[in-house]
Amino acid sequence: MRWFCRTAITGPEISGSSRICPEAPLPKLRIVLIDDFVGDLDRTLAGPPGLKRDLVVEARDSLIDAADALEADGLHRAEAERLAVAEFGAVTQVAPGYQAELMAAAGRRLGLLLLIGIPITVLMWSVIWRAYPLDRIALTDEPGWYVPLSRALDITQLAMGLYGGLALLALSRGARWIRRPQAVTRSLGILVWVTLPATGLMSVSLSLTPGMEILPNFLPAVLANLATAAFWGLQVYGATRCLQITRRPAPHSRPRLPA
Repeated sequence: MRWFCRTAITGPEISGSSRICPEAPLPKLRIVLIDDFVGDLDRTLAGPPGLKRDLVVEARDSLIDAADALEADGLHRAEAERLAVAEFGAVTQVAPGYQAELMAAAGRRLGLLLLIGIPITVLMWSVIWRAYPLDRIALTDEPGWYVPLSRALDITQLAMGLYGGLALLALSRGARWIRRPQAVTRSLGILVWVTLPATGLMSVSLSLTPGMEILPNFLPAVLANLATAAFWGLQVYGATRCLQITRRPAPHSRPRLPA
């Protein structure tokens, strides 16, 4: 590497002349090509893997088309890619828009899960309670908290499903009027983590009511328990992803040191 500096030398003959010196290194500018840009964008974004891959591929295809057009005009390929990336915008400029779409998509998925899954679960257990060979005599001695707790469970679950539907609507058709879709997505994650332990505790309390002791041996109830556990697992996964995505700082690009 050669280092240059310009030093003003006083004197009538050599004023303003140049000389080689080791004090000031000549900075190297990083030439950002398409693969570099796409790699930075992929590392910066977080969200549903399928949609994230589609967005990154879409950005790459747009850059390749722009670079091909510039190359056809006579530019060298590296220069064409550099100009295409410069016109497209830096990662710090384009990533927030992509990240907002990923956050909204995560919220829509969880909202749809709550809207469809919870009513199905409630209906499934309602049918089982009607078909289950209950000990009617034992149920006549049910504790006083049984009916209020059962109603509270139903109301809580239906409220979760309703909120999921409203969030789904807000993040899809109402997206243009929602200024902070990130807050909607995060609220869904918080809702699941707050209400799911409560509904689980209420469900266990109801299942331990006298007269329900043989319920675990009832085949439809076993299948319903497996389906409910799977549905709860999907809720926890979706809620966790929503909280992780919305807790991330604003997308930024890490500058690379020149080679």
